[in-house]
Amino acid sequence: MMSGNEAQFDYIVVGAGSAGAALAARLTEDANTRVLLLEAGKASHPYTRFPISFGLLIDNPAANWRYASEPEPGTKNREIPVPRGKVLGGSSAINGLVYVRGQPLDFNTWAQMGNRGWSWDDVQPTFQRMENYQGGPAGGRGVGGPLTVSEVPDQNPLYDAWFAAAKAAGFKHNPDYNTEDQEGVVKTQTTIRNGVRQSTVVAYLKPAMGRPNLHIVTEAATRKVLLEGKRCVGVVYERGGQSITARAGKEVILSAGAVATPQLLELSGVGNPEILQRHGIEVLHDLPAVGENFRDHINAAANWKLTDPSMSYNPRGRGLGLIGEAFRYAFARGGFFSLPSAPLLAFLRTRPELETPDVQMHLVPYAIKNRKKRLLHDFAGFAISVYQLRPESLGSIHIRSADPNAQPAIRFNFLHDPIDQAAMVEGFKMIRRIVNAAPMDHIRGEEYAPGPAVATDAQILDYIRGVAETAYHPIGTCRMGPGPNAVVDDRLRVHGITGLRIADASIFPTMPSGNTNAPSIMVGEKASDFLRGRL
Repeated sequence: MMSGNEAQFDYIVVGAGSAGAALAARLTEDANTRVLLLEAGKASHPYTRFPISFGLLIDNPAANWRYASEPEPGTKNREIPVPRGKVLGGSSAINGLVYVRGQPLDFNTWAQMGNRGWSWDDVQPTFQRMENYQGGPAGGRGVGGPLTVSEVPDQNPLYDAWFAAAKAAGFKHNPDYNTEDQEGVVKTQTTIRNGVRQSTVVAYLKPAMGRPNLHIVTEAATRKVLLEGKRCVGVVYERGGQSITARAGKEVILSAGAVATPQLLELSGVGNPEILQRHGIEVLHDLPAVGENFRDHINAAANWKLTDPSMSYNPRGRGLGLIGEAFRYAFARGGFFSLPSAPLLAFLRTRPELETPDVQMHLVPYAIKNRKKRLLHDFAGFAISVYQLRPESLGSIHIRSADPNAQPAIRFNFLHDPIDQAAMVEGFKMIRRIVNAAPMDHIRGEEYAPGPAVATDAQILDYIRGVAETAYHPIGTCRMGPGPNAVVDDRLRVHGITGLRIADASIFPTMPSGNTNAPSIMVGEKASDFLRGRL
């Protein structure tokens, strides 16, 4: 299989993240198919198995690319951190472990945009095939799949009060938001099994690692895809200071994510000619949509103090209390170390005339003073954040130079669209409406941030512009669809190039309504079906 500085495979998958790991594992179920899986990060990090590692690794260069956005006036010229996984499993190994399929509306919209085979009825069986849902098979959920999905087991009177307050404010409880009806206040479904993170390494790659037809290379930075005319025949990657060429007899699939995939295409001479020529890159294929249509969720949080410190992890998540929580996790797989990024969620409509929810809320039983570092306040409290599910504001991700080691220019363009502004402001007001409901009276302390002085719509929007961060859900930079405004067709084939596909969140035409890990894995599964001729 290997010969000098060249290797020959049937398929080469670039990126072992949410989609890429699932894709490579599924392809190698065929013993006659040879697959090379390239990952620029390391094989593992000791923290990733713990759910709380989403906070420990959020700014850690050992497992995180630590991208940052360009300063923009819509967010007060701040550089906003853009964490991305830099390890086998990609961002599924460092994310908040929240499992959200999305709404039927999302995928039916994709189909309406010209992407046949991507409607809710098309993708739901793929979600079912992925899942080993601990709540049972009712309601279209999957059992027996590689990815364990379980509801947060943590119990807390704060959660009970939040559910009661939401009901008092007119919002329903939903026992399973991953069915056709997403709306309601919910306990979070997670990619956690017995207290351990279920990244795509655990769920997909480890069971496949014994297969002789799967070749995984870590710390392998792919530099470009190889084109012979309009056909992709392989890739060039660097490892240990050595340049290696790998050739694909059938296809190359880019699964490097919504940040790195467009960067790799542009470095390879595929993209907008004006951008490529500006950086001295030969134009091999004119594809102006590369790097455009970028979206992410903008996320803004409020903090409250609690009158009952026992309901908050602030005292237990710092100092000596953290030692006790470590023992609690070691012996019972519970407590602070077992939590996802949010144990409770809410999917709500900011306007009654909307057909489906347009905002998502996240409640955590601790108050955060530094979101980038995930540092906790020294008082007992809780935080609730909100983001608009389907943002309209479009940004871009493009190379800033021909140097492959230079991070790309990430432009969110957050809050450019008035629809986004209105949804975020109203969602923030809805948080307060729930927290200020009577069932929270006995535990609710003062609103620490932003505080009651931030009251008008204009003040709330200004606060959001000044503090909001990304929810770590970049999508859309290699949009799927027909025509010149897309990069891939509905079989994930790059327009105008044979032998090259993309399978990651960059192909999402619009934002799914919620966290993006589950839809990304679904894309990897669908890509395997295309390549194996099952669709």
